[in-house]
Amino acid sequence: MVGLLRGVALLAALVAGAPSPQSLKSSISLLVDNDLQGASSPSADSAVILLSRRSQSDAAAACQALGEQLWSPETASIQANLDYLKYQGKIGDSTLLWIGSSNNESRAIGASGKVVDVDAGLRLPVLCTQTAPFATASSQPNTNAQYQVSVHSNNEDYTGFRDRLAFRFFGIRYAPQPKRFTYSTPYKGSGGSVSALNYGSECVQGNSGSEDCLFLNIWTNYLPKAGCKPNKASLKPVMFWIHGGAFTGGTANDNTFDGGNIVSRGDVVLVAINYRLTTLGFLALNDGVTNGNFGLADQINALDWVRANIRDFGGDPDRITIFGQSAGAGSVRAMMASPKAVGKFANAIPLSNLGGIDYGTTYSLYYTIDQEVQAAANAILAATNCTNAPSQVDCLRAVPATTLASVSNPARFLVVDGTYLTTDQLQLSGPRLPFNLLMGTMHDDGAPFITYPTTTNESAYLASSGFSLPPANLFPIPPGANQTLDLYNMTSRLATDGIFRCVDEATVNRGLATGRLGDRIYYYEFDRSYQTRGWPGTDVCDAPRTPSHPNGDPSLPYFKCHSGELYYVFGNLAFQGLPYRDAADLPFERFVLDSFSSFARTGDPNPDARFLEARGFSETADEIKRAGVWRPATKGDLTLRALDWPSSQGGFRELAQCEGLGLGLDYYG
Repeated sequence: MVGLLRGVALLAALVAGAPSPQSLKSSISLLVDNDLQGASSPSADSAVILLSRRSQSDAAAACQALGEQLWSPETASIQANLDYLKYQGKIGDSTLLWIGSSNNESRAIGASGKVVDVDAGLRLPVLCTQTAPFATASSQPNTNAQYQVSVHSNNEDYTGFRDRLAFRFFGIRYAPQPKRFTYSTPYKGSGGSVSALNYGSECVQGNSGSEDCLFLNIWTNYLPKAGCKPNKASLKPVMFWIHGGAFTGGTANDNTFDGGNIVSRGDVVLVAINYRLTTLGFLALNDGVTNGNFGLADQINALDWVRANIRDFGGDPDRITIFGQSAGAGSVRAMMASPKAVGKFANAIPLSNLGGIDYGTTYSLYYTIDQEVQAAANAILAATNCTNAPSQVDCLRAVPATTLASVSNPARFLVVDGTYLTTDQLQLSGPRLPFNLLMGTMHDDGAPFITYPTTTNESAYLASSGFSLPPANLFPIPPGANQTLDLYNMTSRLATDGIFRCVDEATVNRGLATGRLGDRIYYYEFDRSYQTRGWPGTDVCDAPRTPSHPNGDPSLPYFKCHSGELYYVFGNLAFQGLPYRDAADLPFERFVLDSFSSFARTGDPNPDARFLEARGFSETADEIKRAGVWRPATKGDLTLRALDWPSSQGGFRELAQCEGLGLGLDYYG
């Protein structure tokens, strides 16, 4: 009777709002055997919710408070979840967990999956059903109150929601709207309740967005018990995502990198952030005050918010991996160089960082403020009639935000402002920097950055693309029946080497030679890709369609273009509703996600064999056995992982071509 009354009291206490770790007096974990196939997976019904120890009556009430019930073994197998809990040390061979009753008998399940009748008065961990649907790119269960959950953090109560894979908290403010062209400051919570059910505004870009946009999104599968310091061993590593978009576009709300799968399968917490873009994020003037890098400062402010508050969402502030792609990779590199950021993260993954020649230069070589004024600010001032204003910055503050974002040559450059960046590039000599590094490129990263030729005149075409004529012996035009495609093929190679591959290889070489970047760097190239929808909008980046492969045949030649790794890294092919083109797409997707999330957990992209066994990730384990472990590049052994199915290990590529472009391995000294 006492237990029943306590259960009724628990339910009554939850009527007023969404359940939370505080109201349930429990941590809340989502467990699922995630094979990345979403709702069509054979293991789709393996999901359960794990709660802390309590009596059987309290267990049933807590599940009901979540809109669920005690899990029943008659519904599906959860052995993979039990095996993983045992691997984590959360249960042992003798541990029992509450499940649903049968014939009025209280039942529990052990680590081996054996079901036994037990005394209802025991205090055991609890397994609830987890019926929330899978989120997809077009559907999120955010409006269903049954799946909503609340977390107290930063002096606010955030109401988010769960899908089958993760808790989702969207649109969390990390900074108040700053005065235009000033640095953002940390947001201190209001003390009230806040909806985290929907994305916050994206930052101004083109004719859309808002200046009140400094929000972040969190995906997690673990909410620790409130009111006490979380067990450090239970906290998850945090992956801190910085979107790309040339510093002029993009948003943390882009479902290309939805975090449900990487959180669930990789057992991490994901945070994706907005930051100010274009002229509003990167304008610098030579007035001694408007020093630029506002967008970079936003990123570091968001990182500070995560370090201060991520424990409340199950994340470990001492195990943060910053990662980003394209301009996001440029941001990661800048944070690696910034005295304001270094020491605040444990690992870094810049995917497809730019540098070198032509368009890529300024992503790795930073302007002085005077250079930025010449490159962008003067034209912006002229276009807005602010050149001769008593205060140029005050004049620009009166210009509509979308006007500033829509000028033909916006400010998008990182600059040496003396605070956030104090050197003109990442310094590759000096004391060892305190993080592990994984980095690399796509095989044909540069292909989308050139237009398809309408002429076979090599000189004219290269000039129109911003390139000088390269040494013909190093960049020959391949013979073929389609001369414009042949010219495009050569120029893609030139753009990939000149804008992406060479400076990244040179960075690794110099960073290892001096020890500045440690004694090992995990380097890769993607030799397989799945191009993102809508960009770059050219079919050369898609695997050719054939009668036997109507969705594309990745075994045939195609360009592995910029952004073609993103669906794999986040494990989101099924989430996007995309077809598997061949038998390798799904196992390769699993292998890539497993490798990148392993790096976030341990600083090594080779997942622990016991982890793979416990989770049943046999394809990744088999791939490591077949292709060998991913060996890091070290001083004197510049090796990379060619990410394909199967993968392989080999030397750095295009060394002669890079040398011919003046971007050889000794480019940084």
